[in-house]
Amino acid sequence: QVQLVESGGGLVQTGGSLRLSCAASGRTFTMYTMGWFRQAPGKEREFVAAINWNGVNTNVAESVKGRFTISRDNAKNTVYLQMNNLKPEDMAIYYCAAGRPYNIYNTRSYDYWGQGTQVTVSS
Repeated sequence: QVQLVESGGGLVQTGGSLRLSCAASGRTFTMYTMGWFRQAPGKEREFVAAINWNGVNTNVAESVKGRFTISRDNAKNTVYLQMNNLKPEDMAIYYCAAGRPYNIYNTRSYDYWGQGTQVTVSS
């Protein structure tokens, strides 16, 4: 069992930056691919970024490429999402996920989820 706790969300102006963190419990953190997803009101949860167990392979959505970076620190059981040049369309609840996904873009292929952290971008 893995428990995930996100932090770092908040209110930021357009063009600003935030760094989200997701702390994982348990000693099996390195077994999992970690993902970030987001969900805006009235919309489906969508893929943002994913990173494999050792951090060598990363993927980010086209909509955030060049602005968002995913990373992990296995010694701290933590995955990060650095978000730069934030736009109003980035406003959503951001969720951390862990698993051995058959499809990193598919929410159903992740086993564990955090409670989410709100990101609000003012224009």
